[in-house]
Amino acid sequence: MESLSDKIRRKPIIGWALFIVTILIVFLLGLLASTIIERRVETVYVGKPRIEISEYEPRNEVWGKAYPREYETYSQMADTTFRSMFHGSAMIDALEFDPRMVVLWAGYGFSKDYTQARGHFYAVTDIRETLRTGGPMEPEQGPMPSTCWTCKSPDVPRIMREIGAEDFYDGPWAEMGPQIVNPIGCADCHDPITMDLRISRPALIEAFNRRGRDISNAPLQEMRTLVCAQCHVEYYFKGSGQYLTYPWDYGFNVEDMEKYYDDLQFSDWEHQISKAPMVKAQHPGYEIFMTGIHAQRGVACADCHMPFKSEGGQKFTDHKIQSPLNNINASCQVCHRESEDELKRNVYERQMKVAEQRFRLEDNLVMAHIEAGIAWEEGATEEAMEPVLKHIRHAQWRWDFAVASHGASFHSPLEIMRIISSAMERVQEARIILARILAKSGSDREIEYPDLSTKAKAQAYIGLEMEELNREKVRFLEEVIPRWEEQAEIREQKYRQY
Repeated sequence: MESLSDKIRRKPIIGWALFIVTILIVFLLGLLASTIIERRVETVYVGKPRIEISEYEPRNEVWGKAYPREYETYSQMADTTFRSMFHGSAMIDALEFDPRMVVLWAGYGFSKDYTQARGHFYAVTDIRETLRTGGPMEPEQGPMPSTCWTCKSPDVPRIMREIGAEDFYDGPWAEMGPQIVNPIGCADCHDPITMDLRISRPALIEAFNRRGRDISNAPLQEMRTLVCAQCHVEYYFKGSGQYLTYPWDYGFNVEDMEKYYDDLQFSDWEHQISKAPMVKAQHPGYEIFMTGIHAQRGVACADCHMPFKSEGGQKFTDHKIQSPLNNINASCQVCHRESEDELKRNVYERQMKVAEQRFRLEDNLVMAHIEAGIAWEEGATEEAMEPVLKHIRHAQWRWDFAVASHGASFHSPLEIMRIISSAMERVQEARIILARILAKSGSDREIEYPDLSTKAKAQAYIGLEMEELNREKVRFLEEVIPRWEEQAEIREQKYRQY
């Protein structure tokens, strides 16, 4: 039994313990109250920007003063170190990775230079530096129209508002060079007053209007995809005015757009070797995405590429637009419960299976072009070659549609495999007809296929003088770009004074 003296000695210990616990509870309650007050202040601050943003303000740093969290994450796109198995944010020389594409695009600008873009942050820089727009050329003219700038900068909707879309499209690419300086950013997707998502490029609105749909009142979740569909789509330059147009009149799949182009007898170029009238697919990301399981479940582009973040009491959209594979926890594991390694493995498995069939198709396309070229040399008639060229055109259109779509083998692997399979059927049919044509000609000529193990060998095979092209590129970057930047700085100073 505890003695009285023991009880007396124990009481001070209990008292001190109660005192310390009380102090700790008071401290934690104070910390909680401070956090609540801080979050309320942050919420009020975010809801009331410190500055007013003018209509069609193209400078992302100005928007950043009003929305610092979004701008801070946007600026993180300057980091291009992430690489996945096939893509990422780094600049990748696609022709060096797959030299067969040089022959597939023989006679077209993509055979000179095709590098994977580094993302929105470098949109203006990358288009300035590509050989497809910069050489060989008279520095102030250039081979491409102003339409090529359409998706590269928030300066574009500003200029379109000033001069109209038709006048913007109808002119040489270099003419707009000094005026387009800000990379893709805030004004491309947001209303500066309400911050609501909006469509700033008329081509998307016009394409849906032709299909009988007004997207001005599209629900928010759909808008989180449609703002991406302003640019990540298939398109072509219509007529002498080079008017940007989406070929969706018959529908959104590869066959619908093929029929659209065939009915117009449209072609981007005549293939240098086979003489086939070719169509270059651009980047039909939206069209492919809409056939995949994520779109069918109501997932938007922004859900995966721009997931929500929370800081303090504020939930906001992460504007570091990137591959979900570089942000699996926030992008994928919101819905999927598998580990990061397993999710990544699932993606790579699909991509590798698609790539295997893609490369087989490319081998057959290259051989078809070369065999068609030999058939012409052996005296084949236009009548005999007509079905061959049609099959080659359709096969390569399908290949390009599958390859050019950003993230296609992830967004919709079943549709991509279907497209590649249909392309393989057509190119094989072309080669069967070519074998008959060559047999009828009496030619015993052995067909020699080129060594396409490197980009340099492939470019030499189609006769590209890359040394001269690269000299022209250097001249353009050293002589023309500084003048553009000087003119842009003068205009910017006047704008700041205004």
